[in-house]
Amino acid sequence: MTDMLKSADIQLIQRILPHRYPFLLVDRVEDIDGYISGVGIKNVTMNEPHFQGHFPGLPIMPGVTIVEAMAQTSAVMVGVAMDMADKDMKVYFMSIDKCKFRRKVVPGDQLRLNLQTVRGKPGGKVWRFAGVAMVDGEMAAECEFTAMMDLPA
Repeated sequence: MTDMLKSADIQLIQRILPHRYPFLLVDRVEDIDGYISGVGIKNVTMNEPHFQGHFPGLPIMPGVTIVEAMAQTSAVMVGVAMDMADKDMKVYFMSIDKCKFRRKVVPGDQLRLNLQTVRGKPGGKVWRFAGVAMVDGEMAAECEFTAMMDLPA
């Protein structure tokens, strides 16, 4: 990894993450600074299946999908830093802590998912991240989580 900030478009994201529709929840990851930080972009659209039932007539993005989008952003950030494209990396939640939701996220919003590594090192299995989800400069959600990186041998 160079000192230059990197980004991941949807093609690279799909080469790092195993997730696919309807559970691929990040469209782009920008400003990847090695293992330190990255910014995920999620364009929220009415076409997403969870809006059929959450809630009819008042579509609101479920909080758990916001947290999952943060986790996917962190996995892409680490995956880019560790050159994990096409290497079958899997990431599993171990804990979710200090999770708070501050505003509704609705179709038409763009989530900016600001992630930072709290603990973790290249080649390490257990990582901790802090994330903040923003919409139009306003905090929508925040949380910390721990994840296990299942790296291929």
